[in-house]
Amino acid sequence: MFTILRKEINSFLNSLIAYLIMVIFLTGIGLFIWVFPDSNVLDYGFADLSSLFGLAPYVFMFLIPAVTMRSFAEEKKGGTMELLLTRPLTDWDIILGKYLASFLLIVVTLLPTLIYYFSVYYLGSPQGNIDSAGVAGSYIGLLLLAAVFSAIGIFASSISENQIVSFIIAAFLCFVLFAGFSSLSSLTSGGELAYFVNQLGLDYHYQALSNGLIDSRNILYFLSVIVVMLMATRLVLASRKW
Repeated sequence: MFTILRKEINSFLNSLIAYLIMVIFLTGIGLFIWVFPDSNVLDYGFADLSSLFGLAPYVFMFLIPAVTMRSFAEEKKGGTMELLLTRPLTDWDIILGKYLASFLLIVVTLLPTLIYYFSVYYLGSPQGNIDSAGVAGSYIGLLLLAAVFSAIGIFASSISENQIVSFIIAAFLCFVLFAGFSSLSSLTSGGELAYFVNQLGLDYHYQALSNGLIDSRNILYFLSVIVVMLMATRLVLASRKW
């Protein structure tokens, strides 16, 4: 697994993909937090990072599939997938190596956003007038969301040898799982059914974590989706033996 992990990370760093992802994400989020009217912290007047945590999931819906789309699709198209499968590696070694490499790239991309937190922290009046617990919960939610999107992207890449098709499938699944259920719940008559449908989506659990509520049920939900997506990827790879 670590061999695949190193290979994937080196592949990312030797291409423009990793650097483009970081620049696009940090520049886009930075503009919304500090520059664009009606969303920047200075005009908003409140010491929080709602712009970052509200916008980041939708940016991730496109950036993470762009990172993961090449994971298996490129191997299949280049004819190196068969060579990889003949190595003394299990399917899980390959899947987890590629998955962790994609996730770690997103984690590295998120790290510079801590500068935004410290900037708002010191600009607050009085200094430190920011909900640090809420920010911590939001970062945990964002990391778990990135982990889920990465798992979805790996799955989408495993079912097609075309990177564009993999990207479209991954972006669609990310959107449906994040915003689809909350939108569907608003179409119901309300009550327990609407609440249940809303709970099935990623957005509900992400918002709960963003409020600083570190509930084990929310974390288990994210972990369950990750496991399901990775097991589905394993099933796709195992289908070559059928």
